[in-house]
Amino acid sequence: MNIDTFNESLKQNLPPIGLTVQQEALWYDGKGDWEHAHDLVNDLDDRQSAHVHAYLHRKEGDLWNADYWYRRAGRQRPDVTLEEEWTALVNLLL
Repeated sequence: MNIDTFNESLKQNLPPIGLTVQQEALWYDGKGDWEHAHDLVNDLDDRQSAHVHAYLHRKEGDLWNADYWYRRAGRQRPDVTLEEEWTALVNLLL
């Protein structure tokens, strides 16, 4: 799967089979379901989940919490738009 097929899959009602939990969270966020996306990564401790979690809190506007999760992911909050970060995360995780 590449970014184009991932984006095309957003037209469907359910995520493609075989996505990782982090990819699935980004898929739901891409569909506009922030809550479901957050629920998927909320209790996970790995760096990829922390990175997605950070992005989601940045999108929510909770920058203090986002920065905490960026640190957990070993990253800094990027100076790009949310759309650019979402695309970069999808590309990173595919």
